[in-house]
Amino acid sequence: MPDLSFDCLEVRPLRFAAAPTLTFRLRVADASKTPIHAIALRVQIRIEPQRRRYDERESELLSSLFGEPSRWGETLRPFQFATESVMVPGFTGSCEVELPVPCTYDLEVAAGKYFHALADGVVPLTLLFSGTVFAKGGQGFWVEQVPWHAEAGYRMPVTVWRELMDRYFPSSAWIRLHRETVDALLRYKGRHAIPTWDAAMEKLLAAASEASGQAAGRTAGKTAGTQP
Repeated sequence: MPDLSFDCLEVRPLRFAAAPTLTFRLRVADASKTPIHAIALRVQIRIEPQRRRYDERESELLSSLFGEPSRWGETLRPFQFATESVMVPGFTGSCEVELPVPCTYDLEVAAGKYFHALADGVVPLTLLFSGTVFAKGGQGFWVEQVPWHAEAGYRMPVTVWRELMDRYFPSSAWIRLHRETVDALLRYKGRHAIPTWDAAMEKLLAAASEASGQAAGRTAGKTAGTQP
């Protein structure tokens, strides 16, 4: 029977893909050197946010995902990034295989929020393996399951994610809005002759900031007026 182990050797952007895709280069080894006919391999990839530190900017951006930093001892927990499958070809001893993982920049998705918030460093990942091993030995053709405890860790540089997304969305990010909100923004752009969505959002944020500052000033003035 095979004695399988798995390693993640590299993660890199897949070039010329129709959509953003990362390629995970995996090494599959069998210490028993049993001739393996094929492995129908499933890989669950989890993000382990508790395994790295975060600066002040990152902590602020991650508050929508994990809450206030004071609660991170409870809320920083592993969460799902992707689950993909690949067919490992026949080998004896060891082989390498590439696993394509489609990605999204949707900021409504937990992984998208997490990656977007990181400025530098690494993304701690855990890869959990399962699937079916097909082999042929002295007793004929046989099948067994990949051991349930098979896993591997990998610390993916944040620059890999940035490089991938910059290929498809240079200096941009995506947010999802209700149709009614989009219609309201279109009317706002038209009334004010604003050429781009980005410029419209900047104008709205500037107006909101000014209104907030004026409200704070009026509150401070009222407080000062009531002083004895």
